[in-house]
Amino acid sequence: NVMDGVFYNAGQSCCGVERIYVHEKVYDQFIIGANNEMEKLKMGDPFAKDTTLGPLAHEKSIQFLVNQKLDAINKGAKIIEFSGDFPQKGNYMRPFIAINCNLEMDIMTDESFGPVIGIMKVYSDDEAILLMNESEFGLTASVWTKDNNRAEMIADKLETGTVFQNRCDVLDPELPWVGVKKSGFGASLGEIGIQQLTRPKSYNFKQI
Repeated sequence: NVMDGVFYNAGQSCCGVERIYVHEKVYDQFIIGANNEMEKLKMGDPFAKDTTLGPLAHEKSIQFLVNQKLDAINKGAKIIEFSGDFPQKGNYMRPFIAINCNLEMDIMTDESFGPVIGIMKVYSDDEAILLMNESEFGLTASVWTKDNNRAEMIADKLETGTVFQNRCDVLDPELPWVGVKKSGFGASLGEIGIQQLTRPKSYNFKQI
């Protein structure tokens, strides 16, 4: 589910997964699983039924992602690239996972908006929360745990418009869709979103 949030629509989703923080106890296991999921991708014609990863919307996005990869490598990251068939024509970007990341890397601080992901090891919930809140963006975050109370505790501390537990990139029309920081103002969906589509009329009277 995490990696589906990374690669959905070739990573071109406003609430797609942009960076991942994994506890050191399961970090190595997670990297293996993440790579296995990446290798299942089928790149090709987005109209073909068996395609699971299509092209990017703009050619310029490819160079942007290549620059993120080179920046990560120069700052100590290891790159794990998709090894499957790669289309030679079209705006396709070979997916990759960057591991051993840190917050000095663009891939961990900027939006990628492509089929790439940076993964960073953490040693506690508090460290993860601190790093997640370091971002200048605040649209969505996801917490992956079987402990609902733990998820709610973390969610309460996150500076973001929506927090998911054990899912990501899902809309519920009953819940407002809202961002904080550089992820924007205002809201859509939910009762708050409906109110944005109405025109209130105020009466400001004074008795004389």
